[in-house]
Amino acid sequence: MRSFELPLTVAPDDIDGLGHVNNVVYLRWVQQAAGAHWEAAASPSQRAAVAWVVIRHEIDYKAPAYEGEQVLVRTRVGEATAATWERLSEVRRVPDDTLLARCRSVYVALDPATGRPRRVDAALRAPFGA
Repeated sequence: MRSFELPLTVAPDDIDGLGHVNNVVYLRWVQQAAGAHWEAAASPSQRAAVAWVVIRHEIDYKAPAYEGEQVLVRTRVGEATAATWERLSEVRRVPDDTLLARCRSVYVALDPATGRPRRVDAALRAPFGA
């Protein structure tokens, strides 16, 4: 599963004092999509053996979104190192496909039993087409 899409509707609570989606909401959406992608692609044994912790988010905000609009969060995995894995996401407005935000995140794989980093090996990457 190379990429994953999560459709969402902008809720009233997503709106800030300027009348558009608050910047923090885009981050929440990106993390929701990453979690849903992990749940959809990883096996039950992988989900039990790995916990993910974010060590970096870089977000570029391109255009505002407003209450009631439909958005699509598209996410995919990027480069992996021994213990980190990059994730690339975009938030787009439906139906005009306007890019609203672009995000690059870096996650660390942890062993949930010990809380220590673990390897992002080929078996872990395989279900994501990486």
